[in-house]
Amino acid sequence: MKQNILVIGGTGKTGKRIVNILKKTEHNVRVGSRSAKPSFDWHAPENWASVLEGMDKVYVTFQPDLAVPGAFEAIQRLTAEAQKAQVKKLVLLSGKGEREAQRCEAVIINSGLDYTIIRANWFNQNFSENFLLEPVLQGVVALPFAEAKIPFVDAQDIAEVAVKALTEEGHNGQVYELTGARQLTFKDAVEEISQGTGQQISFVGIDLDTYINTMKDHGMPEDLIWLMGYLFTEVLGNPANSEITNDIEKVLGRKPIDFSDYVRHTVSTGVWNSILIEKDA
Repeated sequence: MKQNILVIGGTGKTGKRIVNILKKTEHNVRVGSRSAKPSFDWHAPENWASVLEGMDKVYVTFQPDLAVPGAFEAIQRLTAEAQKAQVKKLVLLSGKGEREAQRCEAVIINSGLDYTIIRANWFNQNFSENFLLEPVLQGVVALPFAEAKIPFVDAQDIAEVAVKALTEEGHNGQVYELTGARQLTFKDAVEEISQGTGQQISFVGIDLDTYINTMKDHGMPEDLIWLMGYLFTEVLGNPANSEITNDIEKVLGRKPIDFSDYVRHTVSTGVWNSILIEKDA
């Protein structure tokens, strides 16, 4: 049955992939972003009713993270607006091991609407579409918690699970925790990217205070600095977040995309090509 599906964050890492998959189906897709019409902006709740109008199901991803101050209130208001608009289901992208994010999950779980919660580990795409891209291009990635073992998850896997949750009834009421199939340290990941690009990219382990001070020296916004400190301490500092789950295989019937496959695909896109340009210049 054809459905009207709103993808909030429809131009982001997971959202754009969800939109691409849904556009190949019979469903009607509305992109929720500031550049779309009607426009969706987390800072302009007065416009949310018009964006939600006529929608059957909604994929929700909050920027920059559900742990930040104000996220809980935003999710409360969005859920209330969704109820008024007679939305049938919400699919929320949450963070694995984030206690604050679970408060936001509870709003949706207790709303009376159908729901699926997707808790994701650290994205592969952080190295190519987010805050680690610039360090990779510069050839030196310096991060705290160098010893943390992370089962990085691919945004494409998250998107495919989300599409299943949005279009199939069997996922109602489920909480999925998505991880990759193997653990890597940051050094392991950087070494794989170095090998894949054929360029020397170094990893340097630093303490958290040094990392935070470096962000301050580069004039990073205070809310982003707070968030990165939170993610490193609460998420990477929690050994439980190193655990590997089989939820991707359970939902998709296949193994998760491996980090090495992510590297090969990303090399083919050319996003890391400026490593070559800068070092040859």
